[in-house]
Amino acid sequence: MSYQSQSYAPSAPPAPDPNGSAYPYPAPTTSYYGQTSYGSHGYLDFPPGTHPEVIRSFRMVDRDRSGFIDESELQLALSSGYQRFSLDTIRLLMFLFKNPNDSLRIGPKEFAALWSCLGQWRAIFERFDRDRSGKIDSMELRDALYSLGYALPPSVLQVLISRYDDGSGRRVELNFDSFVQCGMIVKGLTEKFKEKDPRYTGSATLTYDTFMAMIIPFLVS
Repeated sequence: MSYQSQSYAPSAPPAPDPNGSAYPYPAPTTSYYGQTSYGSHGYLDFPPGTHPEVIRSFRMVDRDRSGFIDESELQLALSSGYQRFSLDTIRLLMFLFKNPNDSLRIGPKEFAALWSCLGQWRAIFERFDRDRSGKIDSMELRDALYSLGYALPPSVLQVLISRYDDGSGRRVELNFDSFVQCGMIVKGLTEKFKEKDPRYTGSATLTYDTFMAMIIPFLVS
């Protein structure tokens, strides 16, 4: 497996203008995790400057007031923000934004980062949904991923998009939920590979166990 060093994407998509019409998720004003509390809302551990809508959505689903939410609560929280996500997508997001102390739940810091990231992915989706159909085809997906630095070969792109082929013979198109799945899989696997290629040579030597440990979570999440 190889890639060009310049094709590496940043750790998250570049943030769009939060005042733009294509930004349905209120974004935190900081991209790093702060250590102070957000006292005016009574919730600890949200990054400083977190948008009140993000905190409200978290509090709405954290019914036991534990300060953590599980996958069903996350699905409900994100549905209140924009649309309903499939459980497959929710589980992938839970895996990628997991709390280091609780693999089955996420806390305020992870939720704020996830919310912001989804807003950025939404802006990218709308940028490449050129016909405003609410869906993107394989070429639009290719262009969207390329804009983030992921230059996928056609064979890999075909494997990726075939996941969403319903067998009807019609052209495969992805809604936002499926787009997030694709984007997060590509981003997540690239980041994992980069860990094994610290010099950015485009090559890495992996044991079978390491390879399986890297891939399986993206297949079963």
